Amino acid sequence: MRNIKSSGKLIRMKQIFSLALLFLSFSSWAEAGNEDTSSDWPRHRGDPALKAVSLATVGSTLSLDWVFDTGDFLKSSVVVANELVYVGADSGKLHAIDLKTGNQRWHFQSEMAIEAPPLFYDGIIYAGSTDSFLYALDSATGRLLWKYETEGEIMGAANQSIRPLSKDSVIVVGSYDNFVHCMDAKSGKLLWKFETQNYVNGVPTIYGKKNVVFGGCDSMLYIIGLEDGKQIRSVEVEAPIAASVAVADGVGYVGNMDRSVMAFDLEGGDLVWSYKQKSFPYFSSPAVTKDLVIIGGRDKGLHAINRVSGKQVWRFSARGRVDSSPVVAGDKVVFGSMDGKLYILSLTDGKELLSYEIGEPISSTPAVLNEKIIVGCEDGKVYAFKSEN
Repeated sequence: MRNIKSSGKLIRMKQIFSLALLFLSFSSWAEAGNEDTSSDWPRHRGDPALKAVSLATVGSTLSLDWVFDTGDFLKSSVVVANELVYVGADSGKLHAIDLKTGNQRWHFQSEMAIEAPPLFYDGIIYAGSTDSFLYALDSATGRLLWKYETEGEIMGAANQSIRPLSKDSVIVVGSYDNFVHCMDAKSGKLLWKFETQNYVNGVPTIYGKKNVVFGGCDSMLYIIGLEDGKQIRSVEVEAPIAASVAVADGVGYVGNMDRSVMAFDLEGGDLVWSYKQKSFPYFSSPAVTKDLVIIGGRDKGLHAINRVSGKQVWRFSARGRVDSSPVVAGDKVVFGSMDGKLYILSLTDGKELLSYEIGEPISSTPAVLNEKIIVGCEDGKVYAFKSEN
């Protein structure tokens, strides 16, 4: 009995220590660590750590600027770079759209649906398809540069970073073949791949410039080395993970399919806190600010959670499920809902500031630029809004 009590005390001490480290790290957390996302949104969730914080300014008005019709069902989120908007569709097409006019510049045809958000890096667009290929295209023309074949559907966006020792630029992507693949960004040559026990649905998150963290349908959270793909540790997370992990200050935040949002100390693998509400799963990826974790749920709510305590700060009720992943811009939060609305809320208290009723479900993540918000909708259309003061 004494041993059991001692073990419980040790676990509790680890949790307290993890909370202390998290609290102390806030002084070093700065949005300056994010990529410049005020005029571009080149990757899904904004930066390699997937914190989803835009440096753009969202205004006090919201008006429709243009609409582009892909002609098919659309689940892919948009990315924006060099005045072009990129988005995939169930037709297998990847579209490049003029940011100012909404006119198509070019499109590329893959064999099957493109549900994964694209990635822009160094003049190249990387897009995964359900045909199992990751395509690398010239971002200006859509010309195919190379393609890499996995053995399963690619449903999540690729991520990009520089390996710490070899200093080469690499692309990391998960697949329904149960592997995470790492390849050279220029050539598409495989450098390593890491095997899990089930589908990898989300985006592999890169943190500390040397590690990759991701979850999957095997109910595990994996931390592996970016240089060689070797496992550092794995953590049980109680249920499958459908979305992506956001990382700030060495802590990973993720929701699972068993009504939990969890924070993990990635260095030790310890659970910092677990947030549980109604019995609804989370398909949304969290946004992380200095003080809050913000995530959508299938309970029709957008939840704001205190980063230190794991307690609810506020909750906003939409009229439909919130599978869309929120984006923070200044003192505002932007997201879509399956009720067909695009919402802008106050970051402070969750009050609705603006909304626009598109009328069709929104499950994708918006791109938030200076005075412009762009989002794809399941009616197959991409909507661009002006948000000015």
